Amino acid sequence: MKYLSATEILQIHSMLVDETGGIHGIRDRRAILSLENAPKQNVFWKELYPNVFEKAAVYARDIIMNHPFVDGNKRTGMTVASVFLEDNGYNIETKRGEIEKFALKIIRGKLEIKAIAAWFENNSRKTKSKA
Repeated sequence: MKYLSATEILQIHSMLVDETGGIHGIRDRRAILSLENAPKQNVFWKELYPNVFEKAAVYARDIIMNHPFVDGNKRTGMTVASVFLEDNGYNIETKRGEIEKFALKIIRGKLEIKAIAAWFENNSRKTKSKA
């Protein structure tokens, strides 16, 4: 499984702000650094988030709900989760605007990891392996 580093998350955020507008800046560097290990957590030698969709949900929820950036937290959270899924063999496939709607639903509903993971699983497709 390939995880994202804090540096990669910062790069994704910077590119998003450059492409879509907004303000560059970090509000909470520790929250960003903690994202390197959050999806890998173990409790009593058992993975807390055992599948790729739950791990993607951790990235999305932690960025969206913890607001580590000055601007663009919803965009960054969903994009980081999407990049993580792509790096691990899945592509999110939705109608236009659905990703943004779901990011708002995470906030409004204070969604748990399981609910976010279920959305990712229902809206992702396994990529074709390269032979």
